[in-house]
Amino acid sequence: MYIIIVSALILIADIISKYLVQRAMNPYESIPILKNIFHITYVQNTGAAFSILKGRTFFFTTVSSIVILVIIFFVIKYPIKERAFGIVMGMILGGALGNLIDRVRYGYVVDFIDFRIWPVFNVADCAIVVGVLILVYFIAFHPEFQSLYNKTGGKS
Repeated sequence: MYIIIVSALILIADIISKYLVQRAMNPYESIPILKNIFHITYVQNTGAAFSILKGRTFFFTTVSSIVILVIIFFVIKYPIKERAFGIVMGMILGGALGNLIDRVRYGYVVDFIDFRIWPVFNVADCAIVVGVLILVYFIAFHPEFQSLYNKTGGKS
């Protein structure tokens, strides 16, 4: 249940924030919030998170679709019993869906969060990166997450 709620919240926040940026700004326009520290900068990103591998829209659309389908399959076949794991998977799923919608709709992802020392990113990117980092932490440092298969109802 947490995966559905969290992914829906991430997706809604991502879609609304991108819509507001597109409505209020022109591509590559930047609005300083804290000058030289934090800006809202509208970028049309054809790469992955943080503009990695620009121009590979088809590749990232395919990879995102596969990741989304794998997560959905995994959740249906092995219902998540741990709340923390459901939240983390919801973050990753919601972020992947948000960026996939942009890629299919526009051929690029709308990015706008600009800390000037880091490539411009968006809510979906944040959710994916934070979700994956938390997942890695759980798997590395919490024995109960080292076997996700067992935690989701599988047998060793």
